[in-house]
Amino acid sequence: MTHSVNRAAEIRIEEWLPNDPRAYASRAADIEAEIGELAEVLKAVVHAGAGVSFFTPFSINEARAFWVDKILPQVRAGTCRVLVARDDERIVGTVQLDLEMPPNQHHRAAVAKLLVHPDARRCGIGRALMIALEDIAQSEGRTLLTLDTVAGSNAELLYRSLDYITAGVIPRYARAALTPELEGATIMYKELTP
Repeated sequence: MTHSVNRAAEIRIEEWLPNDPRAYASRAADIEAEIGELAEVLKAVVHAGAGVSFFTPFSINEARAFWVDKILPQVRAGTCRVLVARDDERIVGTVQLDLEMPPNQHHRAAVAKLLVHPDARRCGIGRALMIALEDIAQSEGRTLLTLDTVAGSNAELLYRSLDYITAGVIPRYARAALTPELEGATIMYKELTP
């Protein structure tokens, strides 16, 4: 699956490590390099102030550990699908679809970690990632997507423009990335047509 967005350098949206164990062995060196690129995107967005579960100081080693210790095992287990946005040189964005739900919620998935490198923002990459993610959710038989985002953020505006509905706002939900202040979180959802 490849989706394109308008930008000087062509951006490709594709799944990172589709659940095929044969792909891991044959792509070991590529996977290591891609983890480095994903870690750089995560570090850059945290240092730019994005509320994505981490706060400064936040090192590249901490960002790599997130991908290696948490996300890669979930991808290999098939409980998380990850999309990446690539330009001609590197990964510039990513989003995750968490499929691991309780037995009575297999119709649902959670959107997590929509990240676009600060140097690549305002080019439609986040929107393209989300549209592609919804396609994957539907292919998995998921009809309800949920997410949380920093209340009042640009990300919240993006989700609203994609027809996500606000379920509510939780005040003082999580620490901000750049200060010790607690930020509210907007809880959102979107029903997908089966």
